[in-house]
Formats: sequence, C-alpha cells, structure tokens
Amino acid sequence: MLKVGIVGLPNVGKSSLFNALTAAGAPSENYPFCTVDPNVGTVEVPDPRLLRIHELTGSKTIVPTVIQFVDIAGLVKGASEGEGLGNQFLANIREVDAIAHVLRCFDDPDITHVLGDVDPVRDREIVETELALSDLDMVERRLDRVSKKAKSGEKEAIAEQAVLQKVFAALSEGQPVRRVEFAPEERKILKSFQLLTAKPVLYVANVAEDDVVGGDNEWVQALREAVEAEGAGEVVVICSAIEAELAELEPEEKAEFLADMGLEEPGLDRLIHAAYHLLGLLTFFTTGENESRAWTARQGSTAPEAAGVIHSDFQRGFIRAETIAFDTYQQVGSWKDARDQGLLRSEGKDYVVKDADIMLFRFNV
Repeated sequence: MLKVGIVGLPNVGKSSLFNALTAAGAPSENYPFCTVDPNVGTVEVPDPRLLRIHELTGSKTIVPTVIQFVDIAGLVKGASEGEGLGNQFLANIREVDAIAHVLRCFDDPDITHVLGDVDPVRDREIVETELALSDLDMVERRLDRVSKKAKSGEKEAIAEQAVLQKVFAALSEGQPVRRVEFAPEERKILKSFQLLTAKPVLYVANVAEDDVVGGDNEWVQALREAVEAEGAGEVVVICSAIEAELAELEPEEKAEFLADMGLEEPGLDRLIHAAYHLLGLLTFFTTGENESRAWTARQGSTAPEAAGVIHSDFQRGFIRAETIAFDTYQQVGSWKDARDQGLLRSEGKDYVVKDADIMLFRFNV
C-alpha cells in the first residue's frame, strides 16, 4: 500500500485537507497543535479505467487499489528539539513512501498564521530544516553505535558507517538526503534508516477558492520558483475548502460542482496522480468473473515482479502472463473476443509491464 505523510506548519490546512481526502473527520480547529495523535486514513485510488473493465467483464465486484495518508501535528521552528509537539510525531511518518508538504498560499484574517504573515517559501524552509535536524540527530546517534562495532572489524558495521558518514556530511551542509547519489548497495543500507529527507516530496499549495482556476497567485508563483530552482519536486495546487465540499457530495453532484468550478478533477485525483508520478508507479489490472481489480507496481517491473504484487507464489512459480492493453480490451469488449482475434499476448519473464496492462498470470508452484 502506498503511504503518504502530510506535514506542514500549524494552520496551513493540513487536517482540513486530510479530512476532505479521507472523509475521516479529523479535527481542524483554528489553533496550533489541534492534531495531537497522528490521523491515518485509507483512500481508494480513483481510476475510471477499472470501472470500464468491470463493466465490460461483468465481474461481481470491483476492487480499487488504495493509498494511505498519515496526518501529523503541525510542526514549528524547534520541533526537532522538542518545541511544540516535537520529534515524537515526526517518528510517525518515518515509514511512509513520500511526504506531502502542505503550504498555505492564501490570506484569511479569520485563520491565524503561526508566524503572522503568509510566506510559503519561508514556511517550506522552516519545515524542511526541522526534518533535516531530526534526521541529523538520528544519524549522529546511530553513527555513535555503529562506529564502535566498525572498529572491531564487523563488515556490515563498516558498510553502514560509510553510508552514515556520507549522510551526515550532506545534512551538515543543509542538503536533503534525497539529493545525494548512492550506489545500489548503499541504497539498501540507506532504506533501513527511514530518513525523512531521503523521501520524495510533493508540495501542496493550499489556495483560496478564487485561486484554483485561472493561474497561480503570487504565493504559488514564488513557491514554484523556489522548488524549481532546487529541482526539489512537484507543486500541486489544491483548495482544501473546495475538497471539503466535494467530500460531502454524491458522484453526480460532484461532477456538476466540478464543472461549475471549471475543474476537470478533484484535488485528491491530482494529488494521487502526482504521487504516482513522483514515486515512479504504474497501475495494472486483473479481471474475471468474480472481480476486476487494480494493482500498483513500480515502473520497470517485469511480469514476474508484477505477479509478486498479487502473491509471492505467483512470482515464484511464474510461467507466463496473458496480456492486453486497456485501450485494446475496451475496443474488443471481452477477454474471449480478444483471445479469438489473436489480440492476447503471451508474455514471458522478461516482459516489462506497462501502465494499464490487463494481465492473467499462469503459474505453477
């Protein structure tokens, strides 16, 4: 399951966005540290292709893939040293795959900004500094323990020490770990550290309703320029107030509301698409009489690796995969017709799965 941690200063719209995305009802009152315990919500990934496959196949059920959001307390300057709610809540997002950094890009006199004025570029620097300081503290403590073992000649400790020293040097210079080059064997070691600044980041610009359509406001423009200058990630513009309204509507009402607003899709969809792109993920499908289902795999996955997403036995005993692209399946209309017309491909172990492939795995254990 894809996991995304939501971070940001207090009162930037983190919990409001989380509530809208997950309809979980997390508190979002207008004061710092309203979110005391981390909120966790699991959301179905919207994909109209899956619904179409379900319709064509006539399967009994439909099973979308899901994404999990983890919302923690708002961070403040000094959080890494225990200010506000401190490090205890940063620990709750160390296991996520990516971080969604919510930044306030709207002005509202009724919603207090913890630093007095709106400045997403400054706010971004504060939060990222706190994440880096938290990582630095963890790396220092781990280096101290590992160095003692490395002195005794333990090979694993020596290898870990080298990676930690590389990470320590980068963090000490104010550089996030995700920008450091690592060899494949070093990356395996790095992954076990669960460092916050090693995770890819999406910047979520939370804007007022009037700024969702028609171009970026001055705060979003400044944020984009700062992010692009560093090659630091992608900026997704969302209005948490609009998302909150959408969360309460039925599908038909939601479509009408979006059309009235001049929006093609909800912010949730844009956020998920951006997360998939950031992490290099794709979706493939399986379908049959009982269910049509979406699965998530890494881009570049081979057919056996995709089979392993479903079950390790599928990968271990992989023989071949009967495969058809979604567009072709939609044109043909059924698995039987695709087979009769010779449109089903028989792919082996070296086949690299493509986004929207529909697959039937043959295996023997």
